[in-house]
Amino acid sequence: MWRGRCAPGISVAALALLAVAAAAGAAAGDPDPDDLERAFPIVEPDHRHTKLRLSEQGLEAIRRIETPIAVVGVIGPYRSGKSFLLNQLLSLSCDKGFGVGHMRDTKTKGIWIWGTPVEMDVDGSKVSVLYLDTEGFESVGKSNVYDDRIFALATVLSSVLIYNLPETVREADISRLSFAVEIAEEFYGRVKGQDVAFEPAKLLWLIQRDFLQGKSVQQMVNEALQRVPNDNGDRYINEVNQIRDSLAVMGNHSTAFSLPQPHLQRTKLCDMEDKELEPLYVKRREQLKQLVSSIVKPKIVQGRTLNGKDFVSFLQQILEALNKGEIPSTGSLVEIFNKAILDRCLKVYREKMDSLNLPVPVDELQKLHEMTNGEARILFDKQHFGKHHAAQSALKLEDEIKEVYRNFLLANEYQSSKLCEARFSECEDKMDHLQVLKLPSMAKFNAGFTHCNQSFVKDCVGPAKESYERRMSKMLAKSRALFIKEYNNKLFNWLATFSLVMVVIGRFVIKFFLLEIVAWVMFIFLETYTRMFWSAESLYYNPAWHIIVSSWEMIVYSPILDLDRWAIPIVIMLSLGVLYWRCFGRRRKRVKGSLLPLYKNSYKNSSRPRSD
Repeated sequence: MWRGRCAPGISVAALALLAVAAAAGAAAGDPDPDDLERAFPIVEPDHRHTKLRLSEQGLEAIRRIETPIAVVGVIGPYRSGKSFLLNQLLSLSCDKGFGVGHMRDTKTKGIWIWGTPVEMDVDGSKVSVLYLDTEGFESVGKSNVYDDRIFALATVLSSVLIYNLPETVREADISRLSFAVEIAEEFYGRVKGQDVAFEPAKLLWLIQRDFLQGKSVQQMVNEALQRVPNDNGDRYINEVNQIRDSLAVMGNHSTAFSLPQPHLQRTKLCDMEDKELEPLYVKRREQLKQLVSSIVKPKIVQGRTLNGKDFVSFLQQILEALNKGEIPSTGSLVEIFNKAILDRCLKVYREKMDSLNLPVPVDELQKLHEMTNGEARILFDKQHFGKHHAAQSALKLEDEIKEVYRNFLLANEYQSSKLCEARFSECEDKMDHLQVLKLPSMAKFNAGFTHCNQSFVKDCVGPAKESYERRMSKMLAKSRALFIKEYNNKLFNWLATFSLVMVVIGRFVIKFFLLEIVAWVMFIFLETYTRMFWSAESLYYNPAWHIIVSSWEMIVYSPILDLDRWAIPIVIMLSLGVLYWRCFGRRRKRVKGSLLPLYKNSYKNSSRPRSD
């Protein structure tokens, strides 16, 4: 019973949960196209109304765009009809399009976009055109710095920047263009081949005025941009005159257009249809649409167009640069634009430097550094943004390259020390091995000495070579002196030992009397005659000793046979030969009589009595 009563409640709760889940899933998915038919904020003021922050509502609407993006932005004083103008360009009514206000406070806060872009065919390519509305200048409760940030952001983001001005061009309106002029001076004309690296917005002066007194709107703008006499040296006038002079840089990137008032009752414009508006206004509005369509181009940054995700990333970088510091500066924007170029130049520098197999001589590393640094600077000069503020980026590139080069120098020094230490240790071990030869040989020592020195000179390269060469010279000189000192002593002892061995072999092994005599003579000569008539030092300088040394060297070491290496195998083979001869040679027919009369056994057959 209890279960039956509770079942309907559980079902209702489950359905409610499913509905919430479905709604959440729809919210997490792609935006509904119908929901995009409205204005979205992309940038909002912070709580102090001095800096800007991003708004995710509009960013999500932009991210979904996959085609190249172009932006038409409208700027101007507050309550100058910017939002109404955008609705007219989009053919939207006030209740469906951008919010239009008639109160003293500005209606638009920050920067807004229309959620559904207008698809256009620009030079044979499909382009999504976003329309951008900005917060008006000089409204109540805002700082001039905030207005500058809005203007700067709109200038950088827009492909076409419509400067909406009521009645005429004022001095304050021209001074507002200081940032746009700086952008123009920094970025115009930066071209790589056929691709424009970055092109700021085309400036469209839109003057809303009924009568121009026989002048075209272009003439009126040109007159407003002429220098104003400043006999009193007023600082403000000088600054505005400099802006006027600099606007000439924009050249073909600016134009002027006039638009009459749509109706005298401006507060009721949103309630009127086209047939109720001034015919001349409707005609000029359509001409304005055609003009905007003819001059709009895809936004190009770093030589390529931007889709929705690229545009949002670009917006984030620009906003970060503009919020940096108390006052937005062109220099901070130049740094953002040049960051990717700096990274490319550093990558080129690193790749060229990495082509060297460290260690290398310092002059070779220095030569490659200078050549590669020059290539990186040429690449930067071709691709960098900015004319005046680019010097800061160039200095940064120079510092980065110096840091990378410093790391290469340290790595080269480390690899050089590591290699030279390895070769030095090998030579040191080689010299120690030559000191303890079983059979001392000056020729073998000299050959090892020369090979070790040559291999060290060839293989040890880099900055550590000089210091290791000094160590190597001292080590080799010390090894040679020690070897020479021990060499004569060892050779003398070996010759004495050799003579005794020959005595034993001549007497007991092969019983060759002549060999025994020669061995005894040699032993007596070494042990007695040299001690009686020569000192140990004078012996080593005696010609006879040199003959003995030459003979010894000829026997012990030659390029064909190294007796020190083969001494033990040769001794073993000779011992086996002697053993074989002693054991099996007697079975053969012996020749009667011994080799020498002294050992002749004829005394057994002699009739002469023994003397003993």
